[in-house]
Amino acid sequence: MTPTALVPDALRADVETLWDYHNMHHVVRPSDVGIGLGSHDLGVATCAADLYQQGMFPLIVFTGANAPTTVSRFPRGEAVHYKEHAVKLGVPADAILVEPHATNTGENFTCTRALLEQHGITVASAVLICRPYQQRRAYATCQKLWPEVEAMCASLPLSLDDYVRSIGDVDRVINMLVGDTQRITEYAKKGFAVEQPYPDEVDAAFRRLVAAGYTSRLI
Repeated sequence: MTPTALVPDALRADVETLWDYHNMHHVVRPSDVGIGLGSHDLGVATCAADLYQQGMFPLIVFTGANAPTTVSRFPRGEAVHYKEHAVKLGVPADAILVEPHATNTGENFTCTRALLEQHGITVASAVLICRPYQQRRAYATCQKLWPEVEAMCASLPLSLDDYVRSIGDVDRVINMLVGDTQRITEYAKKGFAVEQPYPDEVDAAFRRLVAAGYTSRLI
């Protein structure tokens, strides 16, 4: 796909349904910490830097080791590269903690919590900064593993088309949307996350996209 590839017209309605479902539409308020969840998307670090400079939190934790999909792009680890990017954008290095061990969303929270405790930092509220289609899963996981924290989600405020352009691979975005949709229900069943509303129109869109062949991120 070229960097300008957009969602095919035949799939647009279903993709937009899932895109909107995963966006929690939270209003970000000043919080104790911003937690940037590692991934292939450097926009997470950009969003964290933007919110820090808006005064939304005094501290950022970037959390993430590597996945097969990120090791070539971020060879020193997702969190390390995120910190470097945020510093380039003007965030003071001493306002960032790096958690370099987490390999999944659950570990993002358990390892971040342990890191903060090691530094004697207690938090009551956090902004969870992640890919747009990871918001609902991040929120549900945090609610399960760190329920005493008031969590709100944030991502770069991009439209679906602008996000596809930023990634440069429409098939990858659709596959990730489909995979995260399945994880909302399956991870709740496994006890990894709290149950989320799952409207019929979301399930129908998910099933049509699976039938169309977007299955590479299914578990």
